[in-house]
Amino acid sequence: MDIRGRNNVTVTGRENAPVLMLAHGFGCDQNMWRLVVPELAKDHRVVLFDYVGSGRSDLSAWSEDRYASLDGYARDVVEICEELDLRDVVFVGHSVSAMVGVLAAAAAPGRIGSLVMVGPSPCYIDDAGYRGGFSAADIDELLESLEANYLGWSAAMAPVIMGNPDRPELGEELTNSFCATDPDIARVFARTTFLSDSRGDLRGVTVPTLVLECSQDAIAPREVGAYVHAAIAGSTLVTLDATGHCPQLSAPEATAGAILAFVRTLR
Repeated sequence: MDIRGRNNVTVTGRENAPVLMLAHGFGCDQNMWRLVVPELAKDHRVVLFDYVGSGRSDLSAWSEDRYASLDGYARDVVEICEELDLRDVVFVGHSVSAMVGVLAAAAAPGRIGSLVMVGPSPCYIDDAGYRGGFSAADIDELLESLEANYLGWSAAMAPVIMGNPDRPELGEELTNSFCATDPDIARVFARTTFLSDSRGDLRGVTVPTLVLECSQDAIAPREVGAYVHAAIAGSTLVTLDATGHCPQLSAPEATAGAILAFVRTLR
């Protein structure tokens, strides 16, 4: 199988430098990282990719069975690392990809050397003693709306997720990214994302980890960041002075700076 073509893998930055692997979230693709890549690539090798079903990936490789769980996405990550023979990678996962990184690190020790979780959420649904940000009814309604009218859902939800109403162009970009995804594939990825519960996997994380949250985030409230930080022994929690769920677009300089500051502590 052509792994590079399947996941539209692109590599940039310095040859033979430490590797940063950037993984996008639901409804997005590697283009979402474009504002932070120039800074990260100055002293690092940067690997970008699209999950199967997203961006310019090979849609013929998509399988509902494989991508109905986060394990399928983690297998993509591991296979890319094996294809490029990557070791000790700093895996930077946005949103649901933060939990994909947790699974990939467990599945391929030595390949993933550290984790950067950008707006992570191990579980979106509130539970006893846990605030995920949504009730079970909220998530049911969200998924029903998405399945009934994906384009309408995208236009309504993207600005809420982006969370910068004074910069409507950001919400429009996310809307366009959502709308570029095949609705049937998006339906499966959404259910995989919003119904997942990775809380039990967090305590198994043994690699250095940065939890990077925004001061205001409608998708991953600060209680979630605190939970993830507490669950992963030795992790670092950094709160960006930024709003919304996509700081790599709304606050790229601060996001890149926080990632690089963490990476420097690994040397």
